[in-house]
Amino acid sequence: MDPKPPLRAPQPNPYLVLAAAIVLPGMGHVLVGKAQRGLGFAFFTLVGAWLTTKFASPDIDVIGRHAAGVFVWALSIPDAYRIARLRAMTSYGSAPRPTISIP
Repeated sequence: MDPKPPLRAPQPNPYLVLAAAIVLPGMGHVLVGKAQRGLGFAFFTLVGAWLTTKFASPDIDVIGRHAAGVFVWALSIPDAYRIARLRAMTSYGSAPRPTISIP
């Protein structure tokens, strides 16, 4: 018998994951199957933005007033893309199958 590797579900396109991560914090992680990690990023984005709002002075602009939340959101974007890119490279569902040429 020839053992066959189990089939994997196709992974989402890394650029789609990147776009989702830019639009909503944590959504890129949810798309790649890391829902708990994505919800953690979303939660700490909201908590960080809320805390910074409470302690920032009123004359600071919107980005400065929500700086901690924006920082966590900015960290989540490349993390989600990296996970999607690595999964696409190791999965045959989204990446082209490697070919071996025999000379």
